[in-house]
Amino acid sequence: MTKSKFGYGWLLKWILAAILIASGILMRIYDQTVVYAVTGIAIVIFSIFRVYPLLKTLKKEVLRTINLFEILIDLVIGVLMIYAVFSGKITNTNTIWTGLYGYMLVGFFLLRGLIYFISLYYFGEKSEPTKFWFHMVCILLAPAILVLTILEKDIIHTLGWIILFISVSGGVYLGFDGYGGYRKYRETSKGLNENKKVEKSPNVEKELPKPTPEVEKENETYVN
Repeated sequence: MTKSKFGYGWLLKWILAAILIASGILMRIYDQTVVYAVTGIAIVIFSIFRVYPLLKTLKKEVLRTINLFEILIDLVIGVLMIYAVFSGKITNTNTIWTGLYGYMLVGFFLLRGLIYFISLYYFGEKSEPTKFWFHMVCILLAPAILVLTILEKDIIHTLGWIILFISVSGGVYLGFDGYGGYRKYRETSKGLNENKKVEKSPNVEKELPKPTPEVEKENETYVN
């Protein structure tokens, strides 16, 4: 069998696209529980996968300590959110955990933004514009969420719409990306199924070496 040149990555992208879109829709139907779970799992993944690359690349010991402290706090926040979901504490009548969700988000965004700008301005860490503006948004989001939490606004409901938009957008992107991979896969499959005649180069017979003609020896004349 001939090995496929492009593989089956397009199939995985289509499956992920379906999962993303379905998750976004479920978040709108069961927004409190699902949004809580997704946020907690996302924070835990974000924290765990940062540990080794971050601590390995930071040059100053004080920065490694500060960032490790932040990661531990983020892990506690994420685990608390996951615990609240799987212990059944997230209900429409239980407003304590709904309010606590807002405060935990405030802590997560505020801590991330503050540590970034402390590293940037006090410890001379280099950065790029995209990273700068992302953390600026984190700093602005923290007080906005705090105000909404104090006013007892339904943050989870709003986040459900935001996550739905992100999920559908990501699903559409993965779907089109998978479509391009599928087209390449089909072109390869078409080439395998076409009866192409392979032109074989004719066998060239090697000529046997011709015998070297013997040179007649002439009678040498000796002079006495």
